[in-house]
Amino acid sequence: MAPLKLNNANLAQIATAGESHVKVPNYKRGDAVKEGIVHIGVGGFHRAHLAVYVDQLMQKHDVNDYAICGVGLQPFDAGMRDALGSQDHLYTVIERSAQGSFANVVGSINSYLFAPDNREAVIAKMAHPDTHIVSLTITESGYYYNENTHELQSENADIQHDLDPANDKCPRTTFGFLYAALVRRRKQGLKPFTVMSCDNMLKNGSITRHMLESFARLRDPDMAKWISEEGGFPNAMVDRITPQTAPSDKAALAEHFGIEDSWPVVTEPFMQWVIEDKFSDGRPPFEKVGVQVVTDVHDVEQFEKHKLRLLNGSHSAIGYPGQLAGFKYVHEVMENELFRKFVWQYMQEEVKPLLPEIPGVNIDEYCKTLMERFSNPTIMDQLPRVALNASGKIPQFIMPSIAEQIWVSGPFRRLCFIAAAWFHYLNGVDDNGNQFEIDDPMREELQAKARAGGSKPHELLSIRNLFGDDLRNDKRFIQEITTAMEDIKRDGIMKTLPKYID
Repeated sequence: MAPLKLNNANLAQIATAGESHVKVPNYKRGDAVKEGIVHIGVGGFHRAHLAVYVDQLMQKHDVNDYAICGVGLQPFDAGMRDALGSQDHLYTVIERSAQGSFANVVGSINSYLFAPDNREAVIAKMAHPDTHIVSLTITESGYYYNENTHELQSENADIQHDLDPANDKCPRTTFGFLYAALVRRRKQGLKPFTVMSCDNMLKNGSITRHMLESFARLRDPDMAKWISEEGGFPNAMVDRITPQTAPSDKAALAEHFGIEDSWPVVTEPFMQWVIEDKFSDGRPPFEKVGVQVVTDVHDVEQFEKHKLRLLNGSHSAIGYPGQLAGFKYVHEVMENELFRKFVWQYMQEEVKPLLPEIPGVNIDEYCKTLMERFSNPTIMDQLPRVALNASGKIPQFIMPSIAEQIWVSGPFRRLCFIAAAWFHYLNGVDDNGNQFEIDDPMREELQAKARAGGSKPHELLSIRNLFGDDLRNDKRFIQEITTAMEDIKRDGIMKTLPKYID
């Protein structure tokens, strides 16, 4: 039997068409629900995480006033617009593990707006009384956050464009859209919507607040004051490994589950979300579907620190040296005994001692769980996905641990090896001489600095919005990372790696 095109009309047949049962939405959609969440950045992670939690609320608890309106701000978002639009905004989540594959059709994304087509429609949607939350997965670079000064990159050309009142109706950045919509809500006498970051950043809510208030202050200090006093910016820790969708994933979905889906999502069974209960205009009962809603931002920060330093930091330990060594997938790297020992020792000896204790959380067990998740061969998590946008990741996941080890004179050899591997990775050539593309918003500057610096770190470390003076001025760090860079350049990853394993 030919696979069924995913759409509303085929849902009943899809539920029973494949080799395995497929869960499909049992709730109303379209005009029968309210879209209480507007989400900017509808990629794989959003569709495997927040949208799944909302789907479960709609499926199990009849929550019908927090459906999602997806928003794409960038030209490349046209692909998601077309894929979702062609199938009534439904899509399939495929969970893969050693126990097998399971497919669920998710319907919590109720509509989609593509800003380049109609920027006014996006602003009006955010300003609508039904909208209570605007959530974000815009990657670290989308926050225009200077890692060195901790301030808004106000000199950025797109931010400058949005700060000009003449461009009020045609913003480019997330903050331009948020500001324009909040101005309208204030004029209408509405509360500000909650701005809910779902990106992998420590203190993501606090950073979002600071960046938006800084933007508003440059436009209208009175608006900035209103946002500061009335707005909600919950900090959150989010976790679910979600690789890029491959053509083979679509083919497997059609073969085993009888579904023709333009853009399914592949993910792991594990899913976690810890969020601060700091909402300005109401929220769904997230705790009913397993979200850890906490009252103290300190609790979120502790969970987030564990996750960023161990999971995301380990992804950096796998991604940059792994790709240089010629591997393609995360699980392939973990099958290599040298890399497996390196990742475990990196976590245990250089990161774990820096982490806070959390009641009920066993860090050793968490590390073991991560090793299992990284080793899952069914996920087929590509190294280029793990490695992309590193200018927003390395300063978040690796450099803070180095800075803390500098402060306490602790061990950081493996951390320096990871940073050195990234510096070498920026040249875009692996150890076998194969060229690859660097996917990073700062690519041109990073590659120019990497090539100018050669096997020395000083050129790259001079980028002040990424690296602080505590790194540039520490002789022990400079010596350690220089040694690693020289060894990698001369001998390659696989010959250098044994020097960092006890």
